[in-house]
Amino acid sequence: MKSLCNSSSLKTSFDSSLFSSFPKHCYKNNNSTYRFSRIGFGRIIPTKFEVSCCSKTLNDLPMDLSEKNSKEIKLWGGRFEESVTDAVEKFSESISFDKVLYKQDIMGSRAHATMLAHQGLMTSSDRDSILLGLDEIEKSIEAGKFVWRTDREDVHMNIEAALTDLIGEPAKKLHTARSRNDQVVTDLRLWCRDAIDNILACIKSLQVALITLAKKNEGLIVPGYTHLQRAQPVLLQHLLLSYVEQLERDAGRLIDCRSRLNFCPLGACALAGTGLPIDRFMTSDALGFTAPLRNSIDAVSDRDFVLEILSANSITAVHLSRLGEEWVLWASEEFGFLTPSDAVSTGSSIMPQKKNPDPMELVRGKSARVVGDLMTLLILCKGLPQAYNRDLQEDKEPLFDSVNTIRGMLEVSTEFAQNITFNQERIQKALPSGFLDATTLADYLVNKGVPFRTAHDIVGRSVALGLSANKQLQELTLVELKSINSVFEEDVYEFLGVQNSVKKFCSYGSTGSQCVAEQLNFWVSKLEIK
Repeated sequence: MKSLCNSSSLKTSFDSSLFSSFPKHCYKNNNSTYRFSRIGFGRIIPTKFEVSCCSKTLNDLPMDLSEKNSKEIKLWGGRFEESVTDAVEKFSESISFDKVLYKQDIMGSRAHATMLAHQGLMTSSDRDSILLGLDEIEKSIEAGKFVWRTDREDVHMNIEAALTDLIGEPAKKLHTARSRNDQVVTDLRLWCRDAIDNILACIKSLQVALITLAKKNEGLIVPGYTHLQRAQPVLLQHLLLSYVEQLERDAGRLIDCRSRLNFCPLGACALAGTGLPIDRFMTSDALGFTAPLRNSIDAVSDRDFVLEILSANSITAVHLSRLGEEWVLWASEEFGFLTPSDAVSTGSSIMPQKKNPDPMELVRGKSARVVGDLMTLLILCKGLPQAYNRDLQEDKEPLFDSVNTIRGMLEVSTEFAQNITFNQERIQKALPSGFLDATTLADYLVNKGVPFRTAHDIVGRSVALGLSANKQLQELTLVELKSINSVFEEDVYEFLGVQNSVKKFCSYGSTGSQCVAEQLNFWVSKLEIK
């Protein structure tokens, strides 16, 4: 492991004005020169500085201090004469769950240190020492060697304290013009931005799986249901595409949310801003935000963006739950419309014959916890005065859980869609019952000039005749139909039966073959499916 240096041992040979963004990459070449590539909005600025290395490394630090009996003085402990009790410390810590924000926290600190140096609030050598130290800490975390300490409370204090242990005095300047209030919400916005991008990719994968499934089942007609009662015949492709449409709205909500959350709170400090000459626009640009948030009080207290993500996830979860419910029903013996492969099924511990569609049952079940995460945060926020309150520490676990759960739900739904077969023979046998062509027969009468309400009554009486004669509508003779109303002619049979019924649909977005083909082509093109 390479050693780090205190600021006094750094020799720089670059112009600090080149810092339009924070350093992203660092490596050591053969002549001990460290080279940084600063990446900012489409350009890469190579710079170098010479480092005279000292002997202190992260491995040399006493990383097991948490095992000592004496408590470390808190970074905020100046006005306190007593340390907190063990119960309070255990109850108050958040490092057990907020350590997942380490990348975002380090990213924010790089941008902040670079800005402070640019504004003359720290020297360039202190900045470089901080940046190298943060690099070393990040590598230690990613290698699983970093020891997270509960007595250091949270991800921010753990990293800052470790940085102070590593490089000494320069680290104490990093928190200049920064509070944990604006630091944590900056981390959270960066994390949410990445989480949304990941969920969007999962949504697209499920859409592609559903469209692929639709393409494999061209022309297959299934019963369409309302009130879970047979209603009208629809193409299976049409039904599958309805879920693709829902998922597209889910994606749209997340994209809208991403746009609204992409504003930078860093520099708002505790709530009132700062009297120091910082440049919030510089840090905002470096972190890829649209702009700094206008109001510093709002910047540290706002959690609307978290509520929006949880709301969007909840709606997505409900959509997936509905898909899961339908497929669980269709996989039952009572329906028998689809068969999941063994790869996405489970058995029973007592009943050897069982083959259960458990993944989609769990999708249906886990929707409850995603909705519950939203409820948790709504109730958390409802009674909070401006600005920051410690209650907001509790925003993270519901957020992390919601994101992880919805990703899992999307991924397993995609797997399930890729491993099911629709039982065409069983579906065909089920189609004739239920008078699915009744509404098409009403359309026939309307085309004959019969008012719709009158047509509705005539078809109702035709269905009643079919029930009493144990016949489907297409099995009724013309004489029988004319006994109900003389308007019926021989051409009525072009409208009866599920095949004829589907052919008659022609309105935009309907289940007609041509209409569904147009919908399918649209999605194949939009999602760039080969």
